[in-house]
Amino acid sequence: MAFLALLAGLLLSGTAAYYSIIGLIAIFPGAVFAIALMGSSLELAKLVAASWLYRNWDIAPRFIKIYFIFAIIILMGITSLGTFGFLSKVHLETSIGIADNSVEIARIEGQIVSEQRQLDNAQRSIETLDGMLQMNFNAVQTNRVRNSQKAERDELNLIIKNSSEKITELNTQLAPLKKANIEVEAKVGPLKYIAELIYGDDAKDYFDDAVRFVIILIVLVFDPLAVLLLIAANVSYMNTNTTKESKKVATKERKKYNRSNEPRSGIYNFMMKDDFGIQTTDKAE
Repeated sequence: MAFLALLAGLLLSGTAAYYSIIGLIAIFPGAVFAIALMGSSLELAKLVAASWLYRNWDIAPRFIKIYFIFAIIILMGITSLGTFGFLSKVHLETSIGIADNSVEIARIEGQIVSEQRQLDNAQRSIETLDGMLQMNFNAVQTNRVRNSQKAERDELNLIIKNSSEKITELNTQLAPLKKANIEVEAKVGPLKYIAELIYGDDAKDYFDDAVRFVIILIVLVFDPLAVLLLIAANVSYMNTNTTKESKKVATKERKKYNRSNEPRSGIYNFMMKDDFGIQTTDKAE
C-alpha cells in the first residue's frame, strides 16, 4: 500500500506539474523554456520539501518549518493556478472555435436570406407579368404585351437563375461549418448537462460558470492530493521500517536470553528442551 500511495502521488504530481507548466506558459508565452524549467524545478522542490519536512519535523528548526510550510502552500497555489489556466485555455479554445463557426454561419445564412428574397421578388414579378397576359386581350394585343415584357422577363429570369445558383453554393459552404459545430458541441455536451444540473432551465446563460465550477473542483483535489499521498507514503514507509527494527530487536533479545539460560550438560540439555529445541526450564537446583 505504501508503494501504491507513492506511485499515485508521484503520478498525480507529475500530471499536475505538466498541466501547471502548460498553463504558466500560456500566461507567459514569451519565455517558454525558462517557464518550463522553472516550473519543473519548483514542482520537484515542493515534493522534496514536503517529504523532508515530515520526516524531520522533530529536529527541524522553527524557521525552516515555517518557511517550508509557507513555500509548499504557495507552490500548491501556483500549481493550482497553472492547472486552472490550462483547463480554462482548453475550454476557451473550444468556445472560440464554436464562436468563429457561428459568425461564419450567420454571415452565410444572411446571404442566403438576401438571395432568397431577390428570387422571391423576381418570381412574384413574373407572376404579375403572367397575370397581365391573362387579361381579355386579343391575340395581337397579347403578343404586343408579351413582346413589351421580354426585356423585363429576361432580367427577372436571370435574377432567378443567379440567385438559385448562389443559394446552392452558399448551402454547400454552410454544410461543413454546421457539421463542425455539431461535432464540437458533442465534445462539450457533458458540460452542458452539468450546467443544466446546476442551473436548470437557465443553463445556457451560465455555461461558462459551470465550466469554472468543474475546473475549481478538479484543482482542489489535484495538487493537494498529490502532496498528501506523498506524505502518506512516507508515513507508511516509516511505520514499516519501525516495525522491522522492533522485530529485529525482539529477535536479538530472545536469542540473548536463550543463550544466557543454556544448560552446560549435554545430556541434561537434551532432556530439558521441547520438541522444537527451545529450553523449557532452567537448570535444576
